[in-house]
Amino acid sequence: MPVSPAISPAIDEAWMREALAEARLAADAGEVPVGAVVVRDGQVIGRGRNGPIGAHDPTAHAEIVALRQAAAALGNYRLDGCTLYVTLEPCAMCTGALLHGRVGRVVFGAADPKTGAAGSVVDLFAQPALNHHTQVQGGVLAEEGAALLKRFFQPRRANTQPVREDALRPGADRFASLPDFPWASQWVDDLPSAPGWRLHYLDEGPADAPLTWLCLHGVPTWSYLYRHLVPTWLAAGHRVVAPDLIGFGRSDKPKKETQHQFAFHRDALLALIERLDLRRTVLVVHGIGAALGLSLPTAAPQRFAGLLALNAQWPDDPAAQLAERRWAHELSRKPALDLDHWWSAEPQAGQPYGAPFPDRGHRAALRALDALEPSHPPGDVQAIWQAARHFWRNDWTGQSLLLLGQPDPWRSTAAMQALAAGIRHAPPAVVLPGAGHALPETYTDLAALALQHFSSSPPSP
Repeated sequence: MPVSPAISPAIDEAWMREALAEARLAADAGEVPVGAVVVRDGQVIGRGRNGPIGAHDPTAHAEIVALRQAAAALGNYRLDGCTLYVTLEPCAMCTGALLHGRVGRVVFGAADPKTGAAGSVVDLFAQPALNHHTQVQGGVLAEEGAALLKRFFQPRRANTQPVREDALRPGADRFASLPDFPWASQWVDDLPSAPGWRLHYLDEGPADAPLTWLCLHGVPTWSYLYRHLVPTWLAAGHRVVAPDLIGFGRSDKPKKETQHQFAFHRDALLALIERLDLRRTVLVVHGIGAALGLSLPTAAPQRFAGLLALNAQWPDDPAAQLAERRWAHELSRKPALDLDHWWSAEPQAGQPYGAPFPDRGHRAALRALDALEPSHPPGDVQAIWQAARHFWRNDWTGQSLLLLGQPDPWRSTAAMQALAAGIRHAPPAVVLPGAGHALPETYTDLAALALQHFSSSPPSP
């Protein structure tokens, strides 16, 4: 199908703005901001944005992704009569794909003086020996496309909060409209055990507060889990610190699952506790967060005054292996696990839990459950847990409150009561029928109950 050369500039600009929207989404995901759309008969039949980092795929350029969608939509790898709009001059790989696909017309925005194959470095479209010739037009909304690239690369070139080569960083736009989460973000990227990894945390309330609530999330949550509890504790004049483990929430995301080791996360948390000089601390752990959390007071017992355990268990409890298998099953489902619907008990919350994990590349931490709660821990982790069990059974002098929401496919009543039995002076776990696993989301009286318990009960002798 021939392509008419008489296409108005206004039409080209309108379609290029569609491509620019895809480029912005790429930037939000930490990818180089390039976007593309394929148009035929006045309709977009393919969209694409850069994704090599997240997809671990060197061919996942915006043009290639858009071409694959378009070919699937037409049921034909030949894309006669189609126009591809892309915000940056195509490289040699993408130019070859466009020629093989018999794309009739290519419109690009900014020129690429380093890899451009439409005239900047080489002009593959102009090779007379090729059996297909594609019309090419450049410079459409070039300034807007170039501005996106400049904004993306400028902080990296200036080395301002650089992203490690082995890390991804979710875009700030993904967290721009979170409901009930008004607190200022804090960052640290120079912890001795995690150099260069940017860790996000909340730190609200006075440093000399009567109590500091250290809230540790599990998998697949992050500090957003505790948003309903924070206002009550702050209103009482207390301090609340809620970090996002590296790989979760707004913290940097390792590209490789192997980065997630128990000692790596534990050392980072201990360093943060020292950096913030936390005192009179109530350790709040939920789910798998207990695996790390219960190991912390052995290293700094003088900093802790209470334990609030929510649907938790000893990390070496055999029930942990069952939970791990169930989680692996959730991750293996097709289509991929939808964190927003799977976790959130509040549909009106939008997309809070999926915000940090836009694609597979950002989800290495979700696949590394065995590092946070290993079913077969290495010797160093076994030693940490043995020391933790001894500490909680024999040396713990603070108050404890253990709450178990039921039904819970991840934590059994027996496992929770076993946790309580192994903590000195701890009362049995309180079972809350109907509350389920997501206690900070579902149990509206949780903050007030905890405040009353730890404010009125002195530490055990």
